[in-house]
Amino acid sequence: MGLFKSIFKKLSDGLAKTRQTFVASLRTILTGKALSADLLKQVEQRLIQADVGVQTTRSLMDKIRKAWQEGAIKDGDQVIDYLRKELAALWPAEDRALHFAGQAGTDGQAPGGPPSGGGGGGAGPTVILVCGVNGSGKTTSIAKIAKSLRDDGKTVLLAACDTFRAAAVEQLEVWSQRLGVEVVKGQHGGDPAAVAFDAAAAAVARNFDVLLVDTAGRLHTQDHLMRQLTKIRNVLTKKIPGAPHEVILVLDATTGQNAINQARVFTQATQVTGIFLAKLDGTARGGIVVAIREQLGIPVKFIGVGETPDDVEPFEPVRFVDAMFAQA
Repeated sequence: MGLFKSIFKKLSDGLAKTRQTFVASLRTILTGKALSADLLKQVEQRLIQADVGVQTTRSLMDKIRKAWQEGAIKDGDQVIDYLRKELAALWPAEDRALHFAGQAGTDGQAPGGPPSGGGGGGAGPTVILVCGVNGSGKTTSIAKIAKSLRDDGKTVLLAACDTFRAAAVEQLEVWSQRLGVEVVKGQHGGDPAAVAFDAAAAAVARNFDVLLVDTAGRLHTQDHLMRQLTKIRNVLTKKIPGAPHEVILVLDATTGQNAINQARVFTQATQVTGIFLAKLDGTARGGIVVAIREQLGIPVKFIGVGETPDDVEPFEPVRFVDAMFAQA
């Protein structure tokens, strides 16, 4: 079995709230109905309420109205099928896999971006830097990534670089014990970059496959903490060639458009290579995945669909839309 196995039932269950609210409401107003301008306006409202995004909603509705005016679509059932196909086709072909040291595009160059320094050559472990605001589900998301890596036979070392909150370090330690992986930590209130340096040195010396770096759950409006994030990245780059090979931003799906605002600021502090969209099971606005694609252009690599370490899915657009529209 490969890394980050996708199980359709788990994905479908995780999108239950979106399906029961957004998709069910579409079926209620559309099934068995002849199309009208008023009905299409109601469809538009529901797309926006699901956080699909204004620009994407307008584009979808323009296509649907044109098809209706030309007689290609006549009833509500056809609109549901049309939406399902169009939503699945919104994502371009792109690399949503987790990149490892030694792969093309990772040594000295972050995936999809400019050189990150370090000299290349594939030496050292893969470094995954994880960032996000407090309450986004960042630490749980790190545990999910760690378990998936461990289950795939990789050795994982955690770095507890959120030195500002003792509870954050304790939470990561609890997860490390549950998952059977090691963690490097520093003193409460200490320099997070120093912890990152120590963890990187340990990962190299002890030949770990992956170094998974937690960072402070900073608010995206706190400039000094965002600068600290940049400092951590620079330390990792100097210690391990090509590091970090991935910078994963954890976003809370339940916060809707605010998550997109957070992402814009994080990308100014560090080059985000992928998004882990957490807590999708806790929101009826699963359309936020679409808005992220529309407004940020950063690939969603993983989605969280539950609270346990096993509740992580690789993001695959067609499967995601199929699960969202699945019949109960």
